[in-house]
Amino acid sequence: MMEAKRIELGILDLVPSLMDSSAEEAIRRSAQLAIEGERLGYSRYWTSEHHNLPGIESASPEVLLSHIGARTRHIKLGSGAVLLPYHHPILVAEKYNMLSTLYPGRIELGIGRAPGGSAHLSMALAGNFLQKVVEYPDRVKDLQQLLQGEYTYEGEAIAAKPVPVNRPSLWMLGTNVKSAEYAASIGTGYVFGQFMSEHDGVEMIERYTANFVPSKSMNSPQAFIAVSVICAPTTEEAHSWKEEASVHQEKSSRSLPAAEFPVIVGNPKEVRDKLIKLSERTQSSSLLIATRAASYEQRLVSYQLLAEAMLLS
Repeated sequence: MMEAKRIELGILDLVPSLMDSSAEEAIRRSAQLAIEGERLGYSRYWTSEHHNLPGIESASPEVLLSHIGARTRHIKLGSGAVLLPYHHPILVAEKYNMLSTLYPGRIELGIGRAPGGSAHLSMALAGNFLQKVVEYPDRVKDLQQLLQGEYTYEGEAIAAKPVPVNRPSLWMLGTNVKSAEYAASIGTGYVFGQFMSEHDGVEMIERYTANFVPSKSMNSPQAFIAVSVICAPTTEEAHSWKEEASVHQEKSSRSLPAAEFPVIVGNPKEVRDKLIKLSERTQSSSLLIATRAASYEQRLVSYQLLAEAMLLS
């Protein structure tokens, strides 16, 4: 059996406003989570991009990552994900090159094409969002070239400055075979969103690995899985916390993935065993942990218990 200490754990934070807290409190708690995560041995902290969703304050991941970078020392910082249909590739490359200049070797740029909000929000941000999705492959290509210093416009070289010594690594997030195969074909890292998918991560990682084409972004396949976890001192408490989180979400009228998708629930040993099995099944030694909770205290305890079971033991 794979040793637990060989599994890298990361934090995936949607920056929730729990118990009707203010946006300021939600962001303060997210920074606290990242700082504590670094102390506990988590390898990375990723935050998402969502817009105009009740109870979610993660509209500008690059700003939050810069704030957290100044308060931490070595934990990797990533976006999960920048929604590329809403952004010009040059601006994305400039922002994440700036982060990589400020925090060398720590920045991971995850991209995706989900709307991250309502239909009206998508129209407000991008006009014809579906047309932007059609353009997604071209935007990804441009972004890759910008990050690699190879982008030209009408024959003129365009640099996304500042140009860091350690460029941000590029990752694609997805929930199906299509995204896995696309990430493989262009040679980026791949993150399978198990926490918001009914598909099996085994097939996704296998497809990605089997079809990977080396690129200047990455010379070998790198993949990990984002999974939803609730870890409590006892099994009974864990299931109680899960129910509390579901009730809280319903009251807040949130539209984010949750109850209908898989959640690993249990005491530290139970969760540890399930995560080890998931890692073995998918041949992925890196996991991103998303924790849905009704309170910040429960969320923090869940990450602490998981770290004690898998990172500090």
